[in-house]
Amino acid sequence: MPKQLRILYASGPEDVIEAYNFWIQNQDVPSQVSVPYCRQFYEVCRALDAHAYIIAPTKKSEYLHEEQFIVESCPLPIRNASGIVYHLQQLWCALRLLVRAIRFKANVAVISSGNTHWFLLPIFSWFGINVVPSLHCVLWRKYAAKRLADKLSLQLGSYFFRKKCRGILTVSHDIAKQVDELTQGEHPPIFEFFPTFRQADFINIPEPPKNGQTFRVLFAGRVEENKGVFDLLEIAKRFSEQGIKEIAFDICGAGSALDPLRLAASEAKVEENFICHGYCNKSQMREMFGRSHVVIVPTRTDFVEGFNRVVGESILAHRPVVTSAVCPALCYVQDAVMEVPPNDIKAYGDALLELYQKPELYETKRQACFRVKEQFYDLEKSWGTALKNILLAIQEGKEVRKLKTTGI
Repeated sequence: MPKQLRILYASGPEDVIEAYNFWIQNQDVPSQVSVPYCRQFYEVCRALDAHAYIIAPTKKSEYLHEEQFIVESCPLPIRNASGIVYHLQQLWCALRLLVRAIRFKANVAVISSGNTHWFLLPIFSWFGINVVPSLHCVLWRKYAAKRLADKLSLQLGSYFFRKKCRGILTVSHDIAKQVDELTQGEHPPIFEFFPTFRQADFINIPEPPKNGQTFRVLFAGRVEENKGVFDLLEIAKRFSEQGIKEIAFDICGAGSALDPLRLAASEAKVEENFICHGYCNKSQMREMFGRSHVVIVPTRTDFVEGFNRVVGESILAHRPVVTSAVCPALCYVQDAVMEVPPNDIKAYGDALLELYQKPELYETKRQACFRVKEQFYDLEKSWGTALKNILLAIQEGKEVRKLKTTGI
């Protein structure tokens, strides 16, 4: 007989209680464009009649206990820890998860990126707990040399990925390739998945404004230096110096660099064509996509990227993307993208000028969005479907196998 699953799920920094409260009312979280992973997790547990303890590293403490679920938001002791303090905190987080798993009598632990060091997770197997890692970030930066601490952590972590997990979830092929390289091909099945979106959120987004109007470039995401926002400012300054007034930038999002970016734009006297909107909710982002012509994702090489959901959102809104291979989503939507070398500010600017000055090229890239968008609606390629296949094998005492109908 299949055994009763009791799952500890250590999620990313999502508002897991808000998502739960909307889920039990069969509603989506209004602030989220993609379907939250924790919502997908609740659905999987309901389908498998599994009991679960969900814990998320968020800013405030909250706790909810209902018949099938315990949901906890639990802040880190030290935010933005670094050096030895960071590594000690990672150890503390692993022990905190283990204690909760033991108390809950969990037989499965699903651990997302960022909760603790991967090499600490073999301790779960000492207590008979099956571990499923969910990788949402690359294991190392593609275009940067590994530091000594990174090399040591990866070497230790390779044992976990080879021997101590039942299946591996990865949000991009870049991550899957790194796992394969790290373990020299000796690992359990890897299930690649996509961020998942609702068609209803992208119905009736207006066509891009017609020629003759301002060509609007949209940035959406965390406003941080390593996300390339100051590179965009340099492009705006270049266009201003060249007398190009027909291209404008809309910067949507919050972050530590928002106020310095606004100040720098003002000092450079480009604020009329470089507008920092701050945080935008789902309906506001829908409006911003409707106003835009193209979306730019200038993530720099010092950022640990995983997929970048904005690329998917751009494709679904039928807006071409300008980005580099730092962004793992690139390989899935290549025909709809203007690819530039990483960190090359001039190349980003040149790509925008080319799309603006060549309407035929722009329309070719825009039409490509229609051809590649359906993969982001496909539930067979969702995180929830991949996780469910792994959990079913564990529940039935079988070897985890990658099914042809799942993954990417």
